[in-house]
Amino acid sequence: MARTNDTLELSGFGALTGTPKQVGDQLDRLTAEQVIALTFEHGSEPAIRALADTVVSIAPLVRTILMRRQREAIGSIIEALVPQVPPPQHMLVEARMTAEARKAVLESGDWLTASQIANMAGFSTSNPSAQPNKWKKEGQIFAVRHRGVDYFPGYALDSASGYRPIKALAKVLSVFSGKKDDWGLAYWFASVNSSLGGKRPHDMLIAQPERVLAAAEDELVGALHG
Repeated sequence: MARTNDTLELSGFGALTGTPKQVGDQLDRLTAEQVIALTFEHGSEPAIRALADTVVSIAPLVRTILMRRQREAIGSIIEALVPQVPPPQHMLVEARMTAEARKAVLESGDWLTASQIANMAGFSTSNPSAQPNKWKKEGQIFAVRHRGVDYFPGYALDSASGYRPIKALAKVLSVFSGKKDDWGLAYWFASVNSSLGGKRPHDMLIAQPERVLAAAEDELVGALHG
């Protein structure tokens, strides 16, 4: 005898089990708009009924998932159709100036990846970023991040000591600690400095490190006094 699921009226989902004729007779009396049929050549009535009950129990969850995906799809279509709001003009100007400044800095000197430094200094290439990152963490050097890659200033490395950081650099970085980020440091080293007679700090870091340090201290004092 075919059996109907009592949850049909409550949840909108139900199940019929039995022979094709028994199920067909039951279908003739149903008002459901859509029907899914599963057929089995073999199987006990309890097993088939258990499967039917399982399908009925998860059917509302499937409907909920489908409705959520439909809402997400509609939301995506709306997002695609609504034009993007352009940023304010002053933000565009600021972004352009920042981009130009960074471009100028990157073109003003040699910038090296950790792998390149490892190759020059004779470090292990299995983990080339280990030593440069250790220097950076210890405040011996800095690096700017560009397109997901850290670039270290070539002018901060002393070829005479096997391409290790110039010792005076750590003192300069200490002066600016918490005052300038990595790009701010790069701007300062690449800009002409009145305390250095119009020369750039990175050009004098090896030859006259004490003057570069004094210029950094003057920069900080000037910032504090406005």
